[in-house]
Amino acid sequence: MHAGAGGDILAVMSTRRDFLTSAAVTTASLAAIGGAVRSVSAGQPAAAQPATGGGDTHRGVCVIASGNGLAAVNRAMELLNQGYDPADCIVQGVKIVEDDPNDQSVGYGGLPNEEGIVELDASVMHGPTHKSGAVASIRNIKNPAQVALLVLRRTNHCLLVGDGALRFAKQMGFPEENLLTEASRLAWLKWKANVGRDDFWLNDDERDEPVGRVWTADGPGKLSMVDHTDVQHLTGTIHCSAVTAKGDVSSCTTTSGLSWKIPGRVGDSPIIGAGNYCDNEVGAAGCTGRGESAIVNLSAYTMVMLMEQGKTPQEAAIIAAKRMVDRAKEKRLKGPDGKPRFGCSFYAVRKDGAYGAASINGGSFAVHDGKEGRVLPTVSLY
Repeated sequence: MHAGAGGDILAVMSTRRDFLTSAAVTTASLAAIGGAVRSVSAGQPAAAQPATGGGDTHRGVCVIASGNGLAAVNRAMELLNQGYDPADCIVQGVKIVEDDPNDQSVGYGGLPNEEGIVELDASVMHGPTHKSGAVASIRNIKNPAQVALLVLRRTNHCLLVGDGALRFAKQMGFPEENLLTEASRLAWLKWKANVGRDDFWLNDDERDEPVGRVWTADGPGKLSMVDHTDVQHLTGTIHCSAVTAKGDVSSCTTTSGLSWKIPGRVGDSPIIGAGNYCDNEVGAAGCTGRGESAIVNLSAYTMVMLMEQGKTPQEAAIIAAKRMVDRAKEKRLKGPDGKPRFGCSFYAVRKDGAYGAASINGGSFAVHDGKEGRVLPTVSLY
């Protein structure tokens, strides 16, 4: 499959609009893709069959997002119907998730780096101008996607990082805020205490139980999260792409990144072509999950190119997932059974409104087809 998929990527179509005439999925092509999915590497995946109908047959205005994006697609569709630019629609959509302290993978309340500091990444790409804007490792700014949109519109740059991104955001009027919620702080302390036994933090099983009631930051007699929750290792994100009734597309990905990461680590979300990409003549795509793998496989760009060559969004997402697994060469990335130790989900929408999603280990995606928003399961390799 390596050679075939690579050949597909390099075989550019004669015109950018040919994909619309060859986009219909035949039974034979679905069977071929299904067979390819079932032959992933040494670990045999479950029989993941591409979904027929539904997303493949949908046409017209559409917003697609990761599984945590139901509120985002609903808000984006509301603004699309009011005539807003698609980039504004999706940025305002993901803002809901960035503002949600209970989503610990995005924005305010996101799990911090190994030093207990929340660092955020985001990118926006605008199909009509084929222009992008992004920020990476930005601190103290709750809504990095909005900052990324201003990088796109107000500068001649594509990416601002670290202190430079923060200074730009402040110049644009964004207030600095403490993004570390109490829940995320306690989760970080939990992780820090259990990193190893050779430090001066007591692991949970090294601590003596109190003989009476305890007083914590939550109040007297209440047990803190740090006492009873498992250590989390999140790679979650939110991606959102939109197609207008006229066929204009935009895409956005925003995240707090890998929990407990080395300070300054940048994942795929702000990297155009990796975690986010769109082409107004074709469609848009994005990823959530293991960012390092999305970067080295240029997964978002791959999906858009596959759609340009005639693959449906569903097919493009499945092939991108398989390519990622096939190219996970490091032995630490796969178990003894050959199955990947990591996860990633893939989302794609074509400019005519067809949409699809896939994942390595199971997942969900949100979509609004112009009639209603709902959360659906992704097609899964395993």
